[in-house]
Amino acid sequence: MALPPKWYQFLISVFASLGSLLYGYDLGVIAGAIACQSFTAKFKPTDNETGAVVSVFTGGAFFGAAAGGPLGDILGRKKTIMIGAIVFCLGGGLQTGAQALSYLYAGRLIAGLGVGILVMIIPLYQAELAHPSIRGRITALQQFMLGIGALVAAWVSYGTYVGFAPTNSAQWRVSLGIQIIPAAVLACLILLFPESPRWLIDHGRPEDGLRTLAKLHAHGNGSDPWVRAEFDQIQDTITFEHEHEAKSYSELFTDRSCFRRLFLACSIQASIQMTGVSAIQYYSVTIYGQMGITGDNTLKYQAISSVIALIAQFLCILFIDHTGRRWPLILGNLGNMVTFIVATVLLAKFPPGESGNSAAAWGFIVITWIYNFSFSATCGPLSWIIPAEIFDTKTRSKGVSIATMVSFAFNTMIGQITKPAMTQARYRYYILFIICNLTNALFFWAFLPETAKRPLEEMNHLFRDAPLFVPGMKQSDFAATDLERRVEEVEAKQGYASHVEDRA
Repeated sequence: MALPPKWYQFLISVFASLGSLLYGYDLGVIAGAIACQSFTAKFKPTDNETGAVVSVFTGGAFFGAAAGGPLGDILGRKKTIMIGAIVFCLGGGLQTGAQALSYLYAGRLIAGLGVGILVMIIPLYQAELAHPSIRGRITALQQFMLGIGALVAAWVSYGTYVGFAPTNSAQWRVSLGIQIIPAAVLACLILLFPESPRWLIDHGRPEDGLRTLAKLHAHGNGSDPWVRAEFDQIQDTITFEHEHEAKSYSELFTDRSCFRRLFLACSIQASIQMTGVSAIQYYSVTIYGQMGITGDNTLKYQAISSVIALIAQFLCILFIDHTGRRWPLILGNLGNMVTFIVATVLLAKFPPGESGNSAAAWGFIVITWIYNFSFSATCGPLSWIIPAEIFDTKTRSKGVSIATMVSFAFNTMIGQITKPAMTQARYRYYILFIICNLTNALFFWAFLPETAKRPLEEMNHLFRDAPLFVPGMKQSDFAATDLERRVEEVEAKQGYASHVEDRA
């Protein structure tokens, strides 16, 4: 029995999300690798060199995201995913076989390039395949698979850490090498899956685009009313774009509607880092150490946090297409703000390592778990969902590319300043994130319109005609109606044709 179309779309997207899993795994596994005795004995890295091993990855990802934009437009979504996976394999191989720190730097940089391409193109590919009613849960797979990658990395690192002798370099080489396997699988098999129908139509292959739409949404039935209506809508929109507008980066800045979407996408990605997600995760490990928690117990508490994140991300997948995008993002930032208020008070009143109050330290750990739930259920997944769906076909790859670059740039900045900021400003550093979460919520309440369940081709209407200040707008005035009208017209024509045929 053939799979229901939405399940088919979902499973394709799960496979594509292996690229997101690579991102989470690599971020998690490097922390375990540099902590191995055999790693330290072989390379004898200074603190700055250790920091460079970690941070050069996000630097490479910044440039990978930049390259992913034009690659996605020129070569297509599938080939771009394949290139990203191959590049990641090369970087993973260099890391695994590293004989000097220079090998590691190069491997981390190249792997970062691959990941930058992948995390930029995958949610875009998923959004272009998905039915509007499930687009949110499908693009939310990016964050969910990232979480799975981080959890797998934690346990693989633990297994190799205790499974090999401290003098055996396999203690860290094996965990770094394992990441090549899913990347190779993704590179080898992605071409067997459908190309984005929007890319096909945009590149003069309407027949292939129609066949792909039919395969995705109607078991290959090219006469299905919804398929015909969506095909006509995509073709009409792309024809208009070709006739009236240029396909260049400059349009993102010169066209008012495009710039509005670019500004929102970049704001969302920047705001995610300013929620404090990286800072609170970095410092929670320090809290563990100051509490006297080390070794196996550290892994246990980190694993609890990872499991909580996965549960939250799964709940997001289940409900995001019912709740919409706007209010979960607003309420998620407010929830983050509350947890940072509590954490700041605890750190101010009971400094870890100084007060000796283990109950307060445990309170901090629990509040980081609550924060992790709030972030992972809302802000994290939505940072990939919204940018992937708000652009039109001609600018989608370029716009998502720039927004992803902003994400990596802010991630690198927060990673660099957190340690000295916590040393110098201590708990006062967290006040920054209280303010940022509040201003994030206010900004999105004021300027982010609801995009859930709207066909991608109708985003133009929303961002061109909706007021800049959105709380007062009537959602009914900007409801997605064009595709519904087209479906009704196709159904009416087919019904009439059938009636004539019956009479003949």
